[in-house]
Amino acid sequence: MKKLSFLVVFALFLVGFTLNYTIDENRVWSHTVDPSKGRLHFFLNDNKGAHLGSLQRLKNHVESTGKQLNFAMNGGMYLADRSPQGLYIENGKLIKAMNKVQNAYGNFYLQPNGVFFLSKDHKATVVKSTAFVMNDNINYATQSGPMLVIDGDIHPKFTKGSTNLNIRNGVGILPDGKVLFAMSKAEINLYDFATYFQQKGCKNALYLDGFVSRTYLPSKGVTQLDGNFGVMIGEVEE
Repeated sequence: MKKLSFLVVFALFLVGFTLNYTIDENRVWSHTVDPSKGRLHFFLNDNKGAHLGSLQRLKNHVESTGKQLNFAMNGGMYLADRSPQGLYIENGKLIKAMNKVQNAYGNFYLQPNGVFFLSKDHKATVVKSTAFVMNDNINYATQSGPMLVIDGDIHPKFTKGSTNLNIRNGVGILPDGKVLFAMSKAEINLYDFATYFQQKGCKNALYLDGFVSRTYLPSKGVTQLDGNFGVMIGEVEE
């Protein structure tokens, strides 16, 4: 009986330890955007159809229109020609159809993957790709993967203490509907990166990319303007 009681107590301890697992939030750069202000935009090409690619060229492009780029980061995985690897919608136009392949190699295909999208009435959502429904109210959308947080739970295929480390960036939706963007300052595993979004209260969060990731956030002294990306996401102010 005493042995059984000890095992019960130990099991409860392990459950409590798991639920209370947190990471130091100083391990990431983060930026929160209120989508209702309409300042979030997705970018792939400039007005002449030329591929933008880097955060520097994105900044130049935005400033050429008399506006200011407050924040930007790469916004989803891409192919060798820098075209989106999955679904991409820009200004209500379908540029690339949903990638429904499931049995393939790489983070993008670690199921479930997901979609981050903005509606024309300025609401932000992250959902599993299988739950995404195309409609006329979608203004921007980018498919990437894997999902980091799914309905409040960390992706079941992530392992605590994993030695699979990389720079990583992602996006999640906070309880108040605002959008949380984050990028690790140093290499981090997927479990810890997902934990960051979970402990901030995101019910759903999506991995955007890995070692290539860059962030432009001058308000916090982060001005990584290089890169050669596909989709980029920026907060633009008039």
